[in-house]
Amino acid sequence: MLTFILWCILFVMCWPLALFAIILYPIVWLILLPFRILGIAVDGVLQLVKAIIFLPVRVLKGAH
Repeated sequence: MLTFILWCILFVMCWPLALFAIILYPIVWLILLPFRILGIAVDGVLQLVKAIIFLPVRVLKGAH
C-alpha cells in the first residue's frame, strides 16, 4: 500500500517518470527473480548444514 501511495505522489509530481517506473517494475522483478530463488535455495542448504552440525547436541540433550 505504501508503494502505491508513493507511486501516486510521484505521478502527481512527475507523471512521465511514474509511467516509466510502472513499465520498468515488472521487468526488474523478472530479472531479480532468479536471485530470489537462489537465495531461498542457499538458505535451505545453510539450514540443513546447521541442523546436521547441531544434531549431536540435540541428541545428547534428549538423553538426559
